[in-house]
Amino acid sequence: MKSPDQITIADVARHAGVAGSTVSYVLSGKRAISEVTRNRVLASVRALGYHPNAGARALASRRANVIALVLPLRVGMQVPVVMQFAMAVVTSARSFDHDVLLVTSDEGPAGLRRIAASAMVDGILLMDVELDDSRVPLLRDLTRPSVLIGFPADATGLTCVDLDFHRAGQVCVEHLAQLGHRRIALLGAPPAVYDRGTGFAHRTRAGFTEAAHRHGVTTVTRPLPEGTTAVRQGLLDLLDRHPDVTALVVQNEAAVGPVLATLPTLGRRVPQDVSVVAICPDPFAEQTSPMVTSVPVPAEEVARQAVALLMRKLREDPVPDATLLSPRLTVRDSTAAPPPP
Repeated sequence: MKSPDQITIADVARHAGVAGSTVSYVLSGKRAISEVTRNRVLASVRALGYHPNAGARALASRRANVIALVLPLRVGMQVPVVMQFAMAVVTSARSFDHDVLLVTSDEGPAGLRRIAASAMVDGILLMDVELDDSRVPLLRDLTRPSVLIGFPADATGLTCVDLDFHRAGQVCVEHLAQLGHRRIALLGAPPAVYDRGTGFAHRTRAGFTEAAHRHGVTTVTRPLPEGTTAVRQGLLDLLDRHPDVTALVVQNEAAVGPVLATLPTLGRRVPQDVSVVAICPDPFAEQTSPMVTSVPVPAEEVARQAVALLMRKLREDPVPDATLLSPRLTVRDSTAAPPPP
């Protein structure tokens, strides 16, 4: 009896009662196969313990079975959140039998050109997308397929996926306006994130401002620097200049905890005096005291969708140009009606 590493495609084909080419198509996804046949082949693969040889498969298909995740580590990026995306990309890629090359240096278009020109990767995922991203024109011309996690100002000819941050900003305002708040502040990402034109921050601010105008709510928007001391100083300055603010929307994962901890020291109880909503991954919202009402950033779902789109492009299947995930608001303990005047 053969051991699993001795089982070949021919063995799987005989077991399933199909041609060897059919087994290859099922495993590669290069050609549509009926669901019945596909299930029969996969059942034989499991029964025999067949594991395709990655090196042989790569040579046969001229594929590296590796995708690049281009993730330059820049000032203002929240590393724990970035790592959530990265780990989700790796996990999703492995489900398609691909590995991930993590590219963290900020080389701009030259770095993309170098990656695409090599035989190391089959496709490219790009994160931290700016509105006027210098890498975008090159992406349209590359022979390697690519998917962007984020949207530039002009996404024509690109495949992009992300949370709908414009709508996320609106959802936060709508929740607070329904509770009766009429003076709301947006405490955004660090200044460097806005300065380089990162799309998610600008889109959130635009949605926040638009919804506030529609609901007759007065707003203050300001970036929030990194660090507990800077957060405290930012809150002191905000409440000194705008003492009538009764609600905060925080789009800065690292600042959520410090904001909730600092407000009581300034004589503002949460939510009795000030309501707080955060745009952040659920773990950040669930580990605070009080637990914060939030619009979660679905890192795992965005990453899964991005990898799936890239795999479809590698198979030369049609894909949508834009995939926007609808935001949902989870109400917890940090929001309530504003205090009486």
